[in-house]
Amino acid sequence: MKVIIYRTVGWAAVGLATAGVVLPVLPTTPFLLVAAWAFARSSPELAERLRNHPRFGPVLRDWQDRGAIPAKAKATAIVLMAASWGLLALTLSNPWILGGVAATLCCVAIFLLTRPNA
Repeated sequence: MKVIIYRTVGWAAVGLATAGVVLPVLPTTPFLLVAAWAFARSSPELAERLRNHPRFGPVLRDWQDRGAIPAKAKATAIVLMAASWGLLALTLSNPWILGGVAATLCCVAIFLLTRPNA
């Protein structure tokens, strides 16, 4: 039963990652990481297919082997986080929410910046 659940999670994550390729607000990489995790527990063959994929394989291998993130992805994420916080600041006046969101985004940015470059 666990194998079926993990495989279902893997395929669902692949589906969401595929949608993320064409939808600008849906991320691709996190879903591929979830798919690789789930397939590693249910189907090593599918996990290897993901790792060997010509487009997504290098990013997955860099993360799984070294915890590395491409520098361009880091820069894009940080710029978009800053832009979304700026948009939130223009539309919201609650300082507690703005501060909480800023703290969360800063933590994510620190995490990204402390990962090795791919």
